[in-house]
Amino acid sequence: MFRNLSNQQKGSLLAFVGVMFITPDSLFIRLSKIGTWELLFYRGAIPFFFVLIGLLLFYKKNFLNALLKIGYVGIFYIISFSACNITFIISIQNTNVANTLIMVALAPMLSAVLATIFLKEPTNKNTWAAIFVTFFSVTFIFYDSIQLGNIKGDIYGFITALGLAINANLARYAKEIDLVPSAVIGKLVVAIFAFFFVDNFYLSGMDLFIVPLMCIMCVAIPFVLVTIAPRFISAPEVNLFFLLEVILGPIWVWLVIKEQPSLQTIIGGIIIIITISLHSFLALKKTQIKSN
Repeated sequence: MFRNLSNQQKGSLLAFVGVMFITPDSLFIRLSKIGTWELLFYRGAIPFFFVLIGLLLFYKKNFLNALLKIGYVGIFYIISFSACNITFIISIQNTNVANTLIMVALAPMLSAVLATIFLKEPTNKNTWAAIFVTFFSVTFIFYDSIQLGNIKGDIYGFITALGLAINANLARYAKEIDLVPSAVIGKLVVAIFAFFFVDNFYLSGMDLFIVPLMCIMCVAIPFVLVTIAPRFISAPEVNLFFLLEVILGPIWVWLVIKEQPSLQTIIGGIIIIITISLHSFLALKKTQIKSN
């Protein structure tokens, strides 16, 4: 059935399902009681082994060849993927969940800028207008975070968005190459890096359930789907689906632990979401008109 879908439908379906699995991630991070480096270790190690087994079953004897085919693009992907995995956790633990996810929502705009520079995909006036609006909205949120002492978390959230934008463009640039092996190695890099800072590997209480569930459902499965999606649709389109996490992530957190974002974050977030949604709608509509 999947084979009968168009590339647009395949990419959109993969991105949608992947991001829906991610939406409870912030809640699980908040509910876990382990430290930053312990969390990073498990979020690297468990998905690494989970997806590695899947790749070995899929590629069988050709796995080593698939790994060697990633080339220099795959190496850059490993670096960027590892970095934004680390910065995401640091951001969540140093600011409101809503702030982090709003920063992540900037990924489509950043993808468009990077695509213009490196992939020579021209950025139109609508995109530059959207970038201008989102930039000032983020500045508004940053100013509020400085007042509240959350600026560190917001900055790391912005770095995460930049990493996602780089990942999507790399996957788009090398769409004939399977970069899932790169993502697997990226998870291993995260686990090894965190290993040297872990004080205690022991999991107890609800963490015995929360941490493995989070690592498989919200990390392992989504990163495979989101890594494959740019092979079928553009990088900005893939990152557009992360708006679902921006909307649903804080809702899960608010419903369970009653964490509320500031008024400035809500205002800035609404402006960013509306701007990116409108821009993406117009871009997709324009693409459909051309295809017809």
